[in-house]
Amino acid sequence: MPKRMFAMVTCLVVLLGPAGVCAQSFDATEIDIFHAVRRQPNALARYDYLVQRMPQLSAADQVIIGQFRAFALDELGLYNQAVLSFPLQSMQPPGLVLPDRAEWKRADATDVITQLAADRHIVMINEAHHDAHTRVLTLALLPRLRALGFGYFAAEALGDDDPALMQRGYPIPASGTEYLREPLYGEIVREAIRLGFILVPYDSSGSGLQTRDAAQAENLFRKVFARDPHARLFVDAGYAHIDKAAGRLGEIQPMAMQLAKLSGFDPLSIDQTQFLEHSLGGTDDYHVLLSRFPTRSAEVLLNRASGAPWSAQPKLYDLNVILPLALNVNTFGNGASNMFGDAQPRNVRDTTELATDSLIALNDMQRPGWLTLGGQRVAFPIDTTLCRKQLPCVIDAHYLREPDDATAADRYAFFEPYSRSKLYLRPGRYRLRAWNAAGKTLSVKTIDVSQR
Repeated sequence: MPKRMFAMVTCLVVLLGPAGVCAQSFDATEIDIFHAVRRQPNALARYDYLVQRMPQLSAADQVIIGQFRAFALDELGLYNQAVLSFPLQSMQPPGLVLPDRAEWKRADATDVITQLAADRHIVMINEAHHDAHTRVLTLALLPRLRALGFGYFAAEALGDDDPALMQRGYPIPASGTEYLREPLYGEIVREAIRLGFILVPYDSSGSGLQTRDAAQAENLFRKVFARDPHARLFVDAGYAHIDKAAGRLGEIQPMAMQLAKLSGFDPLSIDQTQFLEHSLGGTDDYHVLLSRFPTRSAEVLLNRASGAPWSAQPKLYDLNVILPLALNVNTFGNGASNMFGDAQPRNVRDTTELATDSLIALNDMQRPGWLTLGGQRVAFPIDTTLCRKQLPCVIDAHYLREPDDATAADRYAFFEPYSRSKLYLRPGRYRLRAWNAAGKTLSVKTIDVSQR
């Protein structure tokens, strides 16, 4: 991915915030759309607005605004659709030689990171904001790092306008940016609070990336290490903010690099975005790695001789995480999404249709298997009868003790009539709520989810 595009991607979280400003080379049309997106009441309304605007835009504007469309799809629980609609592919460093099985071996990412974090004061992991698959490992690491004595958890999406968050135990719209409305991010916040982490908002609405990264580092130092010099901090950040040297953002000094100077602690920096799934198959570096090291869970690669983890850019970060495949031919349904069982799979071999303005067949795709969280959650069937014949609509599953404005435990958006899908939920009792783009409640139902 070109450095200018990478900078734009990392800048969008600021624009999504309550007072977002970012001095990138966005044109007037893009800025107008950014502000219009912020005025929409919910993700379904944002998605609908963006789909209507896309055909009116230039090709360059469509690329930028397409990121917002992917964010909305991610927030609506249409995870693979989000990945396909914005096929993010990072620019690889010159001369990169991918590891082979003769010299490298697979290892569980959670186990290896836990071992490497044992003597660290700062652990940083990045994510791709439109791909919630990159949040699963953060959730898994929380109890491991807490057991090591890490007491602070900083998340880029958190804001400063919700002082009651830790006491309440779950995020609401005031808790931060729209990213917190995505269910996996909500689970991360709930788990961090449950485990006793002190939550640390640290993002900044600075006027540029360099200003923003500096402000992020200063906020983390001021809120954590200035008060507790021996603190242990776990940070969730976007993209290249976890880098310990300039490079992926040109001459900009990333947040991790600046925090290391302020705190005196060398962060353990973990990259998940250098090698990402963005298409159904292919010969790109991600798929080459998966063909050499097939896996069903997040993995890292260890040198067979030294035991050291593999990093494609060791000056920038300490190790790469390779996530398992989420897309395959079965992803596209084979009729399972239609309540009458007579739908035919569409676009099985050609995913380019899913990256067009219409994003057809939204409900013909099965949801990704990683939503089980390694067996912690089970599938609960849903269909469009909950929508009371009003489409599009969203089905939220809320924990019974939480209100409707809390981040849902899981959610799914229906666009096509007579469709069905699944929510993935931990065993327990939930309130299902169907709602439309205006936010109007269409139906409510209490359910019990049991371990199967």
